[in-house]
This record gives sequence, structure tokens and C-alpha cells, in this order.
Amino acid sequence: MNKKYRWQINRQIRAPKVRVIGPDDKQIGVLSINEALDKAKEEELDLVEIAPKANPPVCKIVDFGKFRYQEERKERKLKKKTKSAELKEVRFSPFIAEHDFETRFERINEFLGEKSKVKVVVVFKGRHMGSKEFGYKLFGRITEKLQGRISIDMEPKFLGRHLAMIISPTSKIVKTEKNGTKEQK
Repeated sequence: MNKKYRWQINRQIRAPKVRVIGPDDKQIGVLSINEALDKAKEEELDLVEIAPKANPPVCKIVDFGKFRYQEERKERKLKKKTKSAELKEVRFSPFIAEHDFETRFERINEFLGEKSKVKVVVVFKGRHMGSKEFGYKLFGRITEKLQGRISIDMEPKFLGRHLAMIISPTSKIVKTEKNGTKEQK
């Protein structure tokens, strides 16, 4: 493996004195680096620096291969648990047809069900800029339909020719089956 390790092991440790933890996770005490290396050699294990910023640095006597495997496994498990809240975008026009509105509204529901934040954007083109109130009415309609299930992270505001609002799901979203279709409460 060509990867640089973030732990100093054995002779790479530069501190003159270190706090040593034994292979049984019991503290041995503060020893000189040579004494700590001798103890590790007696056990036929490695001396790994696990807290370099402590005073004195903390080292542990372990099998380095096994230690590295366990640490990487912990990281993978943590990475799996953390889901970055993605920002999804759904675009509308101020004079959208009813069916198109419903389709896009279903998309918003889907994204909120996935616990993603949604950026709702109304795009104004040409003469539409004279009818900005229709964008605000559209947002009012959307927030009214999603009442109690969302929190508004960014109030509607104009960004050039786009009226944008960011919403995120509250923890109360529950999926239920009703007549073969998914509905969120």
C-alpha cells in the first residue's frame, strides 16, 4: 500500500518521553522512548503514537496491521452513517400548467422523503419579470401544501431572474401506503 500513514510507529516517534498504554489497554506510565520501544519489542508488537499533541504524547503497544485495520473500519462505518444533506433543485415557471405543477410538486415530495434539502426556483423570462407576484403566489401554494412537514431555510428572494427558496424536511415525515400509492404525512 502506497498510502502515507497518519500514525508514527516505532522509530518514527520523535518525542523523548511518551505515555504508554499496554496491549491490554492498561496504562503503563510515562517512559522514555527507548524503554517504550523495548517493552513493545518484548511483546513482539509495535509502538504506535495515537495522540501526538498530548503532553507527553500517548503511544500504544499494538499489532500495527490490526490497529490500522480497526481504525479504517471505524472510519468506513462513520462515513456510511453520515449522509450529506444534498441540495436538490426543482424549477417552475410563474405561469405553470396545473399538471406540470403537480408533477414538480411530487418531485419535491420525493426529495423531502429522501431527507434532502430542496431549492425551489421560479424562472422568469422576458415579460414575466413584470409579474413577480405570481412567483410569490406559487411559493405560497407550495408551502401551504407542505404545511408542518417542512422548514424554510431561505425565504423567497430574487437572484437575478430567478426567485429562489430553500426548504428542508422536518423529522415528522412518515411514508405510508394508501391505495397502492405513496403519501407523506
